[in-house]
Amino acid sequence: MLNQRLQQKLLQKLSPQQILLMKLLQIPTMALEQRIKQEIEENPALEDAADDLDDEYQDPNESPDYEESQDSDDFENDKEPDEPVVNKEDEFDLEDYIDDDEIPDYKLSANNSSPDDEQREIPFASGYTFQEHLMQQLGMYILEPHIHAIALHLIGNLDDSGYLNRELEAIIDDLAFLQNIQTNQNELEGVLQIIQTLEPPGVGARSLRECLLLQLHRKPETIAVRHSIQIIDRYFSEFTKKHYDKIMKRARFTEADLKEAIDEILKLNPKPGNSPGESVRSNQYIIPDFIITNNDGELELSLNNRYIPELRVSRSYNEILETFVESKGKKTNQQKDAVMFVKQKIDSARWFIDAVRQRQNTLLVTMKAIMDYQRNYFLTGDETNIRPMILKDIAEIVGLDISTVSRVANSKYVQSPFGIFLLKSFFSESLQNDSGEEVSTREIKKILSDCVEGEDKQKPVTDEELMKILKTKGYNIARRTIAKYREQLSIPVARLRREL
Repeated sequence: MLNQRLQQKLLQKLSPQQILLMKLLQIPTMALEQRIKQEIEENPALEDAADDLDDEYQDPNESPDYEESQDSDDFENDKEPDEPVVNKEDEFDLEDYIDDDEIPDYKLSANNSSPDDEQREIPFASGYTFQEHLMQQLGMYILEPHIHAIALHLIGNLDDSGYLNRELEAIIDDLAFLQNIQTNQNELEGVLQIIQTLEPPGVGARSLRECLLLQLHRKPETIAVRHSIQIIDRYFSEFTKKHYDKIMKRARFTEADLKEAIDEILKLNPKPGNSPGESVRSNQYIIPDFIITNNDGELELSLNNRYIPELRVSRSYNEILETFVESKGKKTNQQKDAVMFVKQKIDSARWFIDAVRQRQNTLLVTMKAIMDYQRNYFLTGDETNIRPMILKDIAEIVGLDISTVSRVANSKYVQSPFGIFLLKSFFSESLQNDSGEEVSTREIKKILSDCVEGEDKQKPVTDEELMKILKTKGYNIARRTIAKYREQLSIPVARLRREL
């Protein structure tokens, strides 16, 4: 049964401009550069102001864009003196679109660079990929086409570390269905053995144990190498758990024999696919979003906008609107649609420029609050000077929502006099020491890290001993909390840190 009723609802919706700003806030500088290039390609009303420099020096004898001239002529030919300037349905405030040209071009920089600055390009590594490196070596073998196709398929299934993580039975099915190649497990094992002879040693292994054994078998045979092979082959589980006493008892090794064998094992590469050499892997460079400099005790903050172009609304699009308004006579539907398209593109360009401007301002305000909050650290570089800081603290200072501060801190890097750091690494919870003072959990982690670095590796300190050390320093922390911080620092338990 259908019926009508009146209902009130209170809804909160984000406008397209707000959604755009939120998306721009959470991306780093290099991603913003790509996003701007994408917007320039998709919106012809948005342009890079630097591109106009070429037009200033254009040869005056060169002919102008004929398409734009023809469009202008079309508008002029429709002029009728007796008609009103614009129909009511076409009315809009032209000043909203034209005034932008009278304002100096918006420059998206924070006065931290000038045209005279030296342009320093970032070097990017290039070379062969890991798979291409293996394929080149495979070309040195004289193989039947059938075997060569199987070998190429196996190389393509290796992961970035150089391991074959797929079962041979699954690869047999793949070859049958995808390439119509019939094979069996024995033949596949033989082809895999060929790949395992390629460089770097250990490539093509199906487990860490097999990877280490492949590398050890290539070494010149010595007593230490023989003992290493015996340990990995027979006592691999005990070795990974560092049960050295069990290994010496079962293998009848002296402590010196075991130490020499372990030294040989530690020279091996557990991830041969990541080995440096002819296979040059793509390097990732960190581009800081913020730059903090210490100018005689005064901290100065700037945005790294070297890669962000200057944006403005296209002048030609504004001229089209101006021509349309000045033209007299009744407008055709085609002309109205064309002008509506131009208005939409100009609006979109202005929204994007405004969103980028708001992004830069929000980043500066938020980072300025973080810099002032952690002033002692940025002046000294001492991690123990980092104050406890959560998103709410900064949000209250800058008057923004916590989610906005979170977007600013996400995936952003700051360059300080002491290195480049992930911005969100400065946020930490607080603990109270025996004096009642609040200290950052990062300070606790720094003390734990220093204790582990300075420990006797033959008798590493346990979590219980770390708890007692912290207690003597005035930090009353439970052992389970110590274990949690140690795991966050990627520090293994004491038994796995033991060395002979």
